[in-house]
Amino acid sequence: MTQSTSAPAAAVSEAATTTRAEGGEQAAARWKDLVTSALLGTDRRMPPVGALSPGVDEPTALLDAAALHTVRRRAGLVPGPVEGELPEPAPLDGRPALPEAAAHRLTLLLADRAAPSAGPNRRGTAPDLAELLPQWLAAANARGYAAPAAALPALLDAARARTDLRPQALAFAGARGLWLARWNADWKFALRGGAGSAALPDLADESAVGRLWDEGLFAERVALLSALRARDGARGRALLESTWATERAEDRLMFLDTLRTGLHDEDEPLLEASLSDRSRNVRSTAAELLSGLPRSALAARMADRATTCVALDRLAARPSIAVEAPYACDADMRRDGVTATPPTGRGERSWWLSQLVEAAPLGVWPARLGGRTPAEIVALPVGDDWRDDLHAAWCRAAITQRDADWARALSDGATLSDRARLLAVLPGDERAARVASFVASDGLSEAFQLLAVCAVPWAEPLGGAVVDALDIARDAGSYPWSFSGVMGLAERCLAPEAADRLDLLTATPAEGEDASPGAGGYWSEAFRRLVATLRLRALIHEELAG
Repeated sequence: MTQSTSAPAAAVSEAATTTRAEGGEQAAARWKDLVTSALLGTDRRMPPVGALSPGVDEPTALLDAAALHTVRRRAGLVPGPVEGELPEPAPLDGRPALPEAAAHRLTLLLADRAAPSAGPNRRGTAPDLAELLPQWLAAANARGYAAPAAALPALLDAARARTDLRPQALAFAGARGLWLARWNADWKFALRGGAGSAALPDLADESAVGRLWDEGLFAERVALLSALRARDGARGRALLESTWATERAEDRLMFLDTLRTGLHDEDEPLLEASLSDRSRNVRSTAAELLSGLPRSALAARMADRATTCVALDRLAARPSIAVEAPYACDADMRRDGVTATPPTGRGERSWWLSQLVEAAPLGVWPARLGGRTPAEIVALPVGDDWRDDLHAAWCRAAITQRDADWARALSDGATLSDRARLLAVLPGDERAARVASFVASDGLSEAFQLLAVCAVPWAEPLGGAVVDALDIARDAGSYPWSFSGVMGLAERCLAPEAADRLDLLTATPAEGEDASPGAGGYWSEAFRRLVATLRLRALIHEELAG
């Protein structure tokens, strides 16, 4: 006991002595040598001579030296002089504070204190806390809570490491998080975007809005424009037009993207003018947005071009579609967003046709193709092997234009990735029912992309279909990591109420003759983790409810 308590004191004493003896450059070189030895292994790179101790093996000596050096570095820090004026205080956050239990849970999630892995391909039965953090942030933001001040550094670090966390993390961090990000170069990402991270003035105060637009950081200006667009689209557009000519190209692109919120026919003049922008990305985004305005001049021009290429084949024995793809991509087409050079392996005419059909309003096709419905049009044969190109372009148009009728008509024949995007156009209940039907008939092996677009938590009958399919997969005797993607989705997306039903699957089943060795035990472990995760999600919502 005496030895264990006196060792830290001796280490600190030696660290202080070392700090005085070593210069900064020498200390940095010594630390670099220790790190290099640790990375390469002591059998390939011996620790520095001063790190070796008689009677102690090299790996242990390396760790002892690293611990000592860490204490020395911390003890040797000298505060720097204050230069200039003190920073302004952090802004107040008027949102309600987190309940105590929820604040503690946030600390655990940010620390990612999960149980260690049970080995390759095995995660044990403990929930994956890192995967629960996005849901926790979304739930906390939905309730309007303020981030605890002490949690802001860890929150910004987490957002820096994971771009998927940034929108929710910066919205939760609020104005104080943006203030803090100014003082650490590692958190500069928060100043480049994140509409939820800026402190906005009263939007009814014209002078305050104008001042922030003229003087604010880029993130603050994006946040302001997004907020104005959500409240008053015309006013947000007018603010953007007031400085459009002086904005940088990369800023114009981000500002233009905010017009997606509340996109309206009145936005057409700005978007039409942007088709001649110096930046190719700005031109492309403007053309994409104009394609989402069926009454725009660009949509009409694209419709004229597309309908000259696609028509009913009057000479065929039965109704079918004839396609004559463009033979050139002229200057007017390029101005309207058509890219002239195709990707590698794609023919020019096919590439140009796809872009024209994708940008044309879907409403032009019933009249062009004999008054047929979308489902009837999709069922028509297409001549000269143009069917795949034509249907793929219609798929992209249905996704961009959010047309549910065309999405329904095209989904069954689409590729799996296109089908997932088409399903995202449909109402949530219908989407869940269609994916549940797919899972029931085709199993889980190809269902991952479809499941990922369904609303969380999964509505019935989808949740039940996934549980049934997992049960079938377990009985088939395969290993659960063959379905690790679906199991991960289930942990995040199944309704917590499903835990009671899944309890029945946590027991280790008897292994059949054709079962993989040990598969039953692995499935039991996976289901126990799934149940534990669902119950923890339920507890998280209880904690946030206070």
